[in-house]
Amino acid sequence: MTVYRGTEPYANRGDRREPETVRILLASSDVMFMAGLRQTLEEAPDYAVVGEATNANDAVQGALDHLPDVVIVDSDLSAPGAIEATYRIRRDEPSVSVIILGHDDDDEAVFAAIRAGAAAFLLRSLEPADVVSAVARVRNGEYLINDRVLNRPQVASRVLTEFRGLAVFGADHRKVFAPLSPREVEILDRIAQGRTNRQLADDLGISEQTVKNHVSSILRKLSVNDRTQAVVYALREGLIQMPE
Repeated sequence: MTVYRGTEPYANRGDRREPETVRILLASSDVMFMAGLRQTLEEAPDYAVVGEATNANDAVQGALDHLPDVVIVDSDLSAPGAIEATYRIRRDEPSVSVIILGHDDDDEAVFAAIRAGAAAFLLRSLEPADVVSAVARVRNGEYLINDRVLNRPQVASRVLTEFRGLAVFGADHRKVFAPLSPREVEILDRIAQGRTNRQLADDLGISEQTVKNHVSSILRKLSVNDRTQAVVYALREGLIQMPE
């Protein structure tokens, strides 16, 4: 794997905080395609490609070694493939976001990307500016892949079926990435019942600050601004049940 050193994050300068460099790792069996993608990204301000990999194992190791903000994985990645690499990166380094680039925008490809834990599934033919924008949004914690789920009822149904299995049987039941953890689903259920943070803390035997941390994580993962929006979204998507 060829490693490219990126710019270190900017430091605080007085009261003004400069933006940090977005660290990116690229993984593709197509060396020419990867070179073009690297050029596109490094032309953008505050983006640095910190590593490259031509197979899934090197992609996973690169993510562990360099802890990039975002890994861009080409669906053409050689065996064991892009989906396996994405799953292993998300399992071993949950803070690293993964974007999968594919040729075909079909339900099966999108479902596989969601199941592996990808934050976005983009077509290889996407305009360079759109790739740069997607990296920035994923770096900020957005799950762009949510839009594809909402627009594909069959994919949404499959995701929710597996998600419910995960919520019931626990994180080791199946190799599946869920937008919310079982604990977060439990908290969202109780929020829908009108419980306050203090009441949630008492119910679950945890601190109020831990509850606040869970709520913040829920809002970020669902890309909503407040608890009410989170409940409405979760009810609409079937993540929680209508309270009796």
